[in-house]
Amino acid sequence: MAEAGTGFLEQLKSCIVWSWTYLWTVWFFIVLFLVYILRVPLKINDNLSTVSMFLNTLTPKFYVALTGTSSLISGLILIFEWWYFRKYGTSFIEQVSVSHLRPLLGGVDNNSSNNSNSSNGDSDSNRQSVSECKVWRNPLNLFRGAEYNRYTWVTGREPLTYYDMNLSAQDHQTFFTCDSDHLRPADAIMQKAWRERNPQARISAAHEALEINECATAYILLAEEEATTIAEAEKLFKQALKAGDGCYRRSQQLQHHGSQYEAQHRRDTNVLVYIKRRLAMCARRLGRTREAVKMMRDLMKEFPLLSMFNIHENLLEALLELQAYADVQAVLAKYDDISLPKSATICYTAALLKARAVSDKFSPEAASRRGLSTAEMNAVEAIHRAVEFNPHVPKYLLEMKSLILPPEHILKRGDSEAIAYAFFHLAHWKRVEGALNLLHCTWEGTFRMIPYPLEKGHLFYPYPICTETADRELLPSFHEVSVYPKKELPFFILFTAGLCSFTAMLALLTHQFPELMGVFAKAMIDIFCSAELRDWNCESIFMRVEDELEIPPAPQSQHFQN
Repeated sequence: MAEAGTGFLEQLKSCIVWSWTYLWTVWFFIVLFLVYILRVPLKINDNLSTVSMFLNTLTPKFYVALTGTSSLISGLILIFEWWYFRKYGTSFIEQVSVSHLRPLLGGVDNNSSNNSNSSNGDSDSNRQSVSECKVWRNPLNLFRGAEYNRYTWVTGREPLTYYDMNLSAQDHQTFFTCDSDHLRPADAIMQKAWRERNPQARISAAHEALEINECATAYILLAEEEATTIAEAEKLFKQALKAGDGCYRRSQQLQHHGSQYEAQHRRDTNVLVYIKRRLAMCARRLGRTREAVKMMRDLMKEFPLLSMFNIHENLLEALLELQAYADVQAVLAKYDDISLPKSATICYTAALLKARAVSDKFSPEAASRRGLSTAEMNAVEAIHRAVEFNPHVPKYLLEMKSLILPPEHILKRGDSEAIAYAFFHLAHWKRVEGALNLLHCTWEGTFRMIPYPLEKGHLFYPYPICTETADRELLPSFHEVSVYPKKELPFFILFTAGLCSFTAMLALLTHQFPELMGVFAKAMIDIFCSAELRDWNCESIFMRVEDELEIPPAPQSQHFQN
């Protein structure tokens, strides 16, 4: 019985919602008809006359107060709407309307059971959107102690957000811990250290672990957070390599003895790869680029399946520094594949190589006269492809926006990835003569190819709508997040701005010309509220204004007497 009653109520509610959704015009005319039929019992004409008489007795001061108060309220709403839009990228009134009013008016609930009947195409697009909005570890992330903390000491600003550092803590627990750590005292201490929020507590725990045993993860923590220079970090990573290599060799021999040993070997492998990669980055920072390239190549050969670290992006940046463009092309041929995930480094490095072939002789004027050659067309298409993947990068490469330190995590196709790429690759673009000029002349043409990027892409999937929210969490508050596509001002901001301006103008006119505005107000009230004055026109309004203010009639000209 309860289920039957609930089903009947749901059907009744759906019928009412359907009627309000599609038959609102019929409802509107029914209400008007009822008002017309009941005009005598309800004494509508008498009530309108009473209201008209009351409003006619109001003084101009009332209208000044009314319009001033309306202007103040609408101004406050405008300020709040603008602040909310700048902070969250949407209108507060529209959000409340969609969240609370739309379900009452027949909106579809995303969590309803009807979603189970969605098409396979919609499921695929939703799955792609989720994967596009995944946050990735920045393969070129800086050292927290030697670089991020030094920036804080100099500027007093925090370059990393709490959300970004929390993601790093989760990564460290995933890569550097396993279930059997409680069996070894030093590893048990480090397992707790990676969960600590206080940096000093983590450093103290690392020193405590080193007093017990040569712990590779303790050296990693000290190199990342306590070392104040890259040279100090490299020294600590070398000590970590010595300890980590021994643990890796021991666990390699025991990995097939059970799941516990297999998990320990996986942890030791992650630790060893991380140490070698950071040592290569230290060599790159200290100017030993060829040594860094050799270390990265050896690491990729030794562990070819560990693609989660994206070591090839570190290798591409180091090869560009050496200007070994043939080697860069060889790496791109392997990783710029349709079956592999893309990144700004892959797309823009490919565009840079194509632009390098034609940029030194490229001229917009000459290209407009004779047209683009095949090589120039390939370069332009590569730039369009890169810009479609991440449209935020050109503004940083062309120095239209200021750079900040890249975060420890990035969102692919987002502003955080653009900052991470431009921070390390801007020098490589400047080194290629004419590359930035070619980018400046062609990058905006991409947006004519994809006028509706959120609905349909050209070479990639539609641009994800979640990038702005995720980038605001990853990037510090003092950075102005780049938003694509540029959002138009919501309707309610424009509406409240117009309402505020209009009521402020009325208040000013009423204050300066109280008699004239009072006469106009009374005349408009009489027109809309009095049944006897329904047929008045504009001429009667102006005649009444002249009578009230005793304005003498203008002398008639001789040319218009007849």
